[in-house]
Amino acid sequence: MKVAFQMDPIGPININADSTFRLAEEAQARGHELYYYEPDHMYYREGGVYARMAPLTVRRVAGDHFSLGEFVDTPLTEIDVVWLRQDPPFDMHYITTTHLLDRVRDKTLVVNDPFWVRNSPEKLMVLDFPELTPATAIARDLETLKAFKADHGDIIVKPLYGNGGAGVFKLTRDDRNLASLFETFTGFSREPLIAQQFLPAVSKGDKRVILVDGEPVGAINRVPAEGETRSNMHVGGKPEKVELTERDKEICATIGPVLKEKGLIFVGIDVIGDYLTEINVTSPTGIQELERFDGINVAEKIWQVIEAKRG
Repeated sequence: MKVAFQMDPIGPININADSTFRLAEEAQARGHELYYYEPDHMYYREGGVYARMAPLTVRRVAGDHFSLGEFVDTPLTEIDVVWLRQDPPFDMHYITTTHLLDRVRDKTLVVNDPFWVRNSPEKLMVLDFPELTPATAIARDLETLKAFKADHGDIIVKPLYGNGGAGVFKLTRDDRNLASLFETFTGFSREPLIAQQFLPAVSKGDKRVILVDGEPVGAINRVPAEGETRSNMHVGGKPEKVELTERDKEICATIGPVLKEKGLIFVGIDVIGDYLTEINVTSPTGIQELERFDGINVAEKIWQVIEAKRG
């Protein structure tokens, strides 16, 4: 198959951690033709959706991990599979790419499905499963957030469409900084804030569970660095081997059929203690860490699903 990766610049990636690199590596090993383009190089013109893309070869050599051929403007309908893999922020630029990719869905398999990526942002899809999640409020109104904090004491406050742990704050019951944080956030952004009840179990780790076509294939635990509340690996969280608990399996059994129905083939969910906190569908990570810990080929499982869908 012809496989194109719509992704951020490939040069700076960490080949030992980047999930997109691992997906490309596995696709190449399976004999597929790889192509590369950045989101800015996709466009609509006179009835068609195109991207200025180049043939891609990858190799696991630090500092020399890829080669590109000549960039050519190519109709996306000539590509069998397009991977939507640029990182958030989930802003209007990101949303526009999903609208353009919608226009090729009848001929090209886009992973994950752009319609449902657009309509299932990480911190909003969990609202469909209130029985699985901690107490949550989404608001751009300070009084609402104050009332939520009064009810729940220690809370986490973060931008609704943020990523990688950026802008995440823990406020204790006696903390008086909520109004100041609210003013700061709303001063430069129009997006709402999300507040969640703080889960003390985060000190033992924030579990990333990977699901492939709605089925869990394993998990890694991300433990916050000393003095940190955030467990994201971008900010120093340490990955550890972990097994799926019965509660993890219960969560997956509840959300898995929904993910499968929506064409969300590669998903990473975040679980703290007994609670689901995020469903990551835009550009989930964790493949390489899970493969190292569990000795399984997660990328192979993903490609088996895609190959079956393409017939």
